[in-house]
Amino acid sequence: MDFQLGSTTLRVVKGDITEHETDAIVNAANATLMGGGGVDGAIHRRGGPAILRECKEIRRTEWPDGLPTGKAVITGGGTLKARYVIHTVGPIWRGGRAGEAELLANCYRNSLALARLKGLKSIAFPSISTGAYGYPIEEAHEVALRTAISFLEREDRLGEVRFVLFSTRDHEIYERGMTCIIKD
Repeated sequence: MDFQLGSTTLRVVKGDITEHETDAIVNAANATLMGGGGVDGAIHRRGGPAILRECKEIRRTEWPDGLPTGKAVITGGGTLKARYVIHTVGPIWRGGRAGEAELLANCYRNSLALARLKGLKSIAFPSISTGAYGYPIEEAHEVALRTAISFLEREDRLGEVRFVLFSTRDHEIYERGMTCIIKD
């Protein structure tokens, strides 16, 4: 499903984010930046050791105590089809009353701002925090889509923003959400 927002195409697709040939893909990382499970592990495995080396350098020089939730950093893409990986740490779901929505919005907002700062034209996001961190996708997708749309209404330098969902269920939720949000 595609939606045109100014000069940017907002797209929801089903697939494996590590296979996407965009300027950057976003990694739903953990604070250590050392790889993990889910999307994080897949990106590190597929991208090879160059990504881990750059993450270690970021930890050594910029974030020795770990990347804070909602912040974003960038590394090369290693052997991925994407040129870069933007790493962001999503919030752990604690019932919705611990600022999770704003922290999640910061993940998307800061990743988009970093892509813009680096002059990138295309970026692909997974559904951040909806795996091991337990954020209900029924709520997370709305934060993701509304944050991206709000950002793109002010910034039109990105040519394409993709949301890449691995499971059929997640893909359907994002597609329905996009249709509802666009109609608002």
